[in-house]
Amino acid sequence: MNWTDERVEKLKRLWAEGLSASQIAAQLGGVSRNAVIGKVHRLNLPGRAKSGGGTAPARTPKRPAPAPRPSGFAARIPTRANARPAGGAMLKEEGQTDVVEAVRAVTSSNVVIPISRRLGLTELTERTCKWPIGDPMSDEFHFCGCESLDSSPYCSYHAKLAYQPVSERRKAER
Repeated sequence: MNWTDERVEKLKRLWAEGLSASQIAAQLGGVSRNAVIGKVHRLNLPGRAKSGGGTAPARTPKRPAPAPRPSGFAARIPTRANARPAGGAMLKEEGQTDVVEAVRAVTSSNVVIPISRRLGLTELTERTCKWPIGDPMSDEFHFCGCESLDSSPYCSYHAKLAYQPVSERRKAER
């Protein structure tokens, strides 16, 4: 079903008159109640009065995503207002939380970082490390390509990164 300009105008007029989505769907014909509701939301038409009084506001546009921050950057993020019952009234308490992104590198004195052979996807074999390096959308993207272990897709260095014992993961989560 296509939403022609005439059908959209009729939808807007019927919605403004206060008809329900089911009634509008019946008058338009060939369209479901849910299709009418979806189109109303996409057009940001004003909401209806609720039984509790007042009208529902039109759908608000989504906020833009925040710009990415460098890692290790501390951010001050406001929290939602916390409502707590106190007597007959509700008190609102605004707070702020410090969020710190921390990256903990596990180092070992006997670890040797291999020099990547910089293989492309078509150059990989069963015996080469398939650890991806870089952004897949850039021209510099490649795979490690070092010799892999018998039963692993990764070389010994990348296998240690990929497969951590459960006890170490639990420590890192705390």
